[in-house]
Amino acid sequence: MHVMYFAEYDSLFSKEVYMKCISWNVNGLRACRTKGFDEIFRELDADFFCIQESKLQEGQTDFAPEGWYGYWNYAEKKGYSGTAVFARTEPEQVTFGMGIEEHDHEGRVITLEYPSFFFVTVYTPNAQNELKRLTYRMQWEDDFRSYLCDLDARKPVIICGDMNVAHEEIDLKNPSTNRRNAGFTDEEREKFSSLLADGFTDTFRFLYPDTVMYSWWSYRFRAREKNAGWRIDYFLVSDRLKDRVRDSVIYTEIMGSDHCPIGLELEEPI
Repeated sequence: MHVMYFAEYDSLFSKEVYMKCISWNVNGLRACRTKGFDEIFRELDADFFCIQESKLQEGQTDFAPEGWYGYWNYAEKKGYSGTAVFARTEPEQVTFGMGIEEHDHEGRVITLEYPSFFFVTVYTPNAQNELKRLTYRMQWEDDFRSYLCDLDARKPVIICGDMNVAHEEIDLKNPSTNRRNAGFTDEEREKFSSLLADGFTDTFRFLYPDTVMYSWWSYRFRAREKNAGWRIDYFLVSDRLKDRVRDSVIYTEIMGSDHCPIGLELEEPI
């Protein structure tokens, strides 16, 4: 059963009802579909399913699962970035981007609004080799945090996606040799800490403070086989939702991309 998530329906459901959300950086949806994506999508049977790095332009895929409302945000640059959200329940409103010209050309943010919460998927820009894009990344971080805080002032927020940062040393296999590499710079980690301090919870680390699990592995050096990975994909929630988190899952066994899917289960409709 796929529940409706509106507060006025809360009394219809028992405490066992929960909302299931999935997020996956597919590193090219067309390629991932040749590796079982469609079957995985069905088997995970979520209420929200988000993808990052679709690498698509409009009209380049026929993926339109029956029974879902699908929303795509495409990058202007071909074969680059891109996000999508599939929702079982139609939102009141959909917003693409942050409303900031500098940031809204790469298809990185989609926001769904429901009566009692916002649902946001994001593909955070990578600082790139030699940190060529770190300055831009810092501006993105400030603006995205401000965007989320503005939403949170109105109603609770669920955020998911590839946030391109391993927050703590536990979140990657080799912290000492990656200190100045993209995704583990002090600057990026501090921005993530600032986001959490502004009222958001990293659901996986909230439930599993000492668990070592990763969501991304390089295609090089047999990194996935050796489990030499990074945890850079997240489900965050407004702090006032954290006690409703039933589970935060990393599906390390699912192949098809250099990332694996992650999941969130929230008790009760919000």
